[in-house]
Amino acid sequence: MKQSVPFFKASLKFSWVLLIVIAIAILLRILNLGSREFWYDEVLSLLVSTGQGINYRGPKQLPVDLSDYTALLNLPPESSIGNVLETVKNIFKSLLGDVHPPVSFLSLHVWLRLFGNSEAALRGLVTLLSAGAIASAYGLGRFLMGHRGGLLLAALLAANPYYLSHSLTIRMYGFLILWTILSAWALLELVGVHNLGLKTERDVNSDVTSHTDKSIHPFVWSLILIGSVVAGLSTQYLFAYWVLTLGIFVLIFDWRHWWQHGLRLGAGVLLAVPWVLWGTRQQLNNRGESVSQISNEDTSAVLQHFQDVTQTLGAHLVVGDWITSLPPVIVTLAGCIAIVVLGVCIATLWRQGQHRSLRVALALGILPLVLALSVDVITGKFTVGFGWGRAIIFILPGCLLLLALGLERAAKQWRIPLTVALLLFFLSVSVADLGTRPRWMFHQVADLIEQDATAPTLIAMNSRAWGHVLRLAYYIPSKSPVMLLAQSSDKLIPALEKTLVSKPAEYQRLLWLDSAAPVWGSPSTDAQKQQIQQIIEGQFKLEKTLPLTGTMKFDNFTAHLYQRP
Repeated sequence: MKQSVPFFKASLKFSWVLLIVIAIAILLRILNLGSREFWYDEVLSLLVSTGQGINYRGPKQLPVDLSDYTALLNLPPESSIGNVLETVKNIFKSLLGDVHPPVSFLSLHVWLRLFGNSEAALRGLVTLLSAGAIASAYGLGRFLMGHRGGLLLAALLAANPYYLSHSLTIRMYGFLILWTILSAWALLELVGVHNLGLKTERDVNSDVTSHTDKSIHPFVWSLILIGSVVAGLSTQYLFAYWVLTLGIFVLIFDWRHWWQHGLRLGAGVLLAVPWVLWGTRQQLNNRGESVSQISNEDTSAVLQHFQDVTQTLGAHLVVGDWITSLPPVIVTLAGCIAIVVLGVCIATLWRQGQHRSLRVALALGILPLVLALSVDVITGKFTVGFGWGRAIIFILPGCLLLLALGLERAAKQWRIPLTVALLLFFLSVSVADLGTRPRWMFHQVADLIEQDATAPTLIAMNSRAWGHVLRLAYYIPSKSPVMLLAQSSDKLIPALEKTLVSKPAEYQRLLWLDSAAPVWGSPSTDAQKQQIQQIIEGQFKLEKTLPLTGTMKFDNFTAHLYQRP
């Protein structure tokens, strides 16, 4: 008893450390709700969520009033319930040209009505869901590893830089983590500790015990499982890999009751079928092959699959959102380090006879990655690495569970130092990401406009991409008289020349935004830049040149501000 008291005190102190890490991670989310601009895809989420996505039209070869686009980023004027229902209907219509199901957009629409369309307000929803995911991670970890293990898994998830970044992004990927953890936790509770074989394993750490929450009726767990499956499938299509993972999990650990679990999973799938039959079919007709990731022709298929796996694991477990800026070789190296660390955890659990715990962690973390990779290899697609790994973000909780189990089963003298080191590393990566990387490009453009907010201004931009157009519209004050001429590099020259010739005295200022990555076209060549410069300098005088940089190549511009003499 005397020997157990110091260990109990150390364990209690360690639990407080984990709680402090969770608190810091949540505080980081709150402090950074409005600290960065909407990135390229976030503004699309806002557009669709207002119900005005169907009204968006790309810029033509004549200048358009920028405030016309600003209006699309706000809820339309509504005077009756019928108008509200029409707006919701328009959200579904907008999604027919997208590649994602409706749940995240409908959730944002409700949140938008309650709190407005500011960055902090909209990100508040995803941050709130991340708090729910962290709490659910505690429940999942507690089921497998006891109270301290639950805190450890919750702390790893809360501090994880990749998830922290997606907890501040108004896209569907942050939603998926909650549905993933809830469905896994509910299924484990329904399968039970005894069927998983965890009680029969030799527990080398006597302070760690599995726990089943008997205060919640199995019927409630069934509803949670069904609801999570429906929500996940209605949030992102690749969640189907996770549902398949849960089905395989049942066959491995509780095949005697396969039909009961199959009914629950099947009910979730069936409830998602109406959208699949209507919306998905329309999306495929509208989008065609654009829904799949295109291969890099400069690399072999085997090499690209390897890069997809390593870079995805590197982003999820090491570099987080830094993946958008780091060279691919660095991210690949980070992925190799993550594979080695996961391998050490696997070896530790195997050597200590924790075979059942290891199988649970492998099934929840590695199996969905293997399934996605196998389908990619068979079909010749490359979805695993799509969007820097965010398309299969549902593998993250299982990978963190494997890390948590490895740390819990590590030698007692190493457990706390290793855990603290990993959590400090996670927090350091996140703090460096949020505190040092520029995310204020379009604010700088707005500052240039506001230097003389009443002067009629023409913005000439060599990009027609909605992500660029809508971010300009969001950040530039709608009261400023600003016209936008946005065309691809080759078409901008004649359009700009025609505009300035036909209305030579209409604009007092001209802002030329030269995009380094126009998305839907090629960057301007030196010859094209020279032509544009000659056209502008025939009527305007250069006042300022300002480089604009962000965390992705799509954010990089050179702004040239001209004033009419």
